[in-house]
Amino acid sequence: MKDKLAKGVAWLGAAKVIVNLLALGSTLILARLLTPEDFGLFSLALTMLTIISALTELSMANALIHHKSPTDIHFNTAWTLNLSRALIIGIIFSISAPIMAQIYHEPRLTSIMLFLAVSIVMSGLNNPKMVLLTRDLVFWQEFALTVSQKFAGFIVGVAIALIYKSYWALVGGMIASQFVGIVISYIIIPFKPKFSFAHSKELWSFSIWLTFGQIVNTLNWKLDHLLIGSYLGVKSLGFYSVGDNLAGLPTRETIGPLQTTLFPGFKKISDDNERLKAAYKSAQSLITAIVLPIGVGFALIAHPMVLLVMGEKWLPIVQVIQVLSCVFALQTLSSPVQPLAMSKGETKLLFKRDLFSFGMRVPIIVAGMFMGGLLGIIYARAITGVIAIFINMHLVRRLIGTAISSQIAANGRSLISILLMAICVLYLESILGQGGAQLDLLFKIVALIIFGALIYLSTHFILWIIAGRPQGPENEILKIVFKLIEKIRRVSNA
Repeated sequence: MKDKLAKGVAWLGAAKVIVNLLALGSTLILARLLTPEDFGLFSLALTMLTIISALTELSMANALIHHKSPTDIHFNTAWTLNLSRALIIGIIFSISAPIMAQIYHEPRLTSIMLFLAVSIVMSGLNNPKMVLLTRDLVFWQEFALTVSQKFAGFIVGVAIALIYKSYWALVGGMIASQFVGIVISYIIIPFKPKFSFAHSKELWSFSIWLTFGQIVNTLNWKLDHLLIGSYLGVKSLGFYSVGDNLAGLPTRETIGPLQTTLFPGFKKISDDNERLKAAYKSAQSLITAIVLPIGVGFALIAHPMVLLVMGEKWLPIVQVIQVLSCVFALQTLSSPVQPLAMSKGETKLLFKRDLFSFGMRVPIIVAGMFMGGLLGIIYARAITGVIAIFINMHLVRRLIGTAISSQIAANGRSLISILLMAICVLYLESILGQGGAQLDLLFKIVALIIFGALIYLSTHFILWIIAGRPQGPENEILKIVFKLIEKIRRVSNA
């Protein structure tokens, strides 16, 4: 199983690298061609769609993965439920379009929302049998699907932006990505769906609490977008949404392939608590060791990066990236809790966590906005993000009995290394100075990345050697490096 998980992580990791590069390239190119208002307008419509979608989320994929032996009737039921849901949402979204346009005093919202309604109806046609790949820990097809989707969205979005320089580039890219994903999913795993509601109750028994959790989570994470769009305007929302998306790229997107493989992996050993504890500790410490420096490092180069590739008009997003990227990076300390809880069937516990987080987060976000505007929301999110880490750690303790202090201690070397890296990089940045010509900014970014990576890696491995080379993420990283070296030798000798 460990080899399958490693291959799965490799395939999904490669997909995420390509997808992240395409997403970053798309955002940076579109940021040059479009305005913050364009991004804000699209973000407002997309936020409303996300909230309405969450209210009817069915979580059929997770239910099928959790099921011991799903049949074609199960897949037909999942497909029927998803399509029915999509049609209902599409109709509701279309009807509400002119109403929301009046509420936000943005007549352009009407046409955007109508096209997004088409998008959500398309999502109901997704092939439910794709979950078989995840169940069996086979991920190369997922690589093909994910990369082709993102590439299609990138090409269409950039093409529309170059021709029309309009927010329609964002809408067109999203719909193109969705259409290509549907077509390729049926090519990878042929499936002729039939209408059926036969196993609705059975699938719902697992997914119901995930659905409730998704509703609360979406309201929790999208309410700030609605508040900004309503009280601070679409331009501020444009800065915020773009900064938020960029801040999440290096961490949330890197964690994605790991979490996808962890759910079926944890599920296979969920009856053996000691093995599950060891697997969780190993996975969590490895994720943090890899993702933490990426997230914090991205925050450290935010200013020269935005100035170089996006221009001065986007400088207000620098603080958004700096704060949120660090928060997302620190949240890797408890990121595998979702697949852990799902593997043990504790979806109701996840819902209770999400409900508690919602009650904690919303008043802090609202207070932050009224006290400090956009900057107040950013720092409010930092506060709630740190609180969320400890909430998840408490959940881990409840699920497998690992104390919070033990969870933190398992990442001690990563935390010390990242602190020293941040101090050294900030010092070098102060020497190199702010601003400069394009080549100067590029040199500064490259120098900061190389310097930061050297500080982090050297500190991490020195601390590991001092500690007596205990079992930890360093062992896994060295195994990966040695395997790569061996493969390169084989290729060169062939």
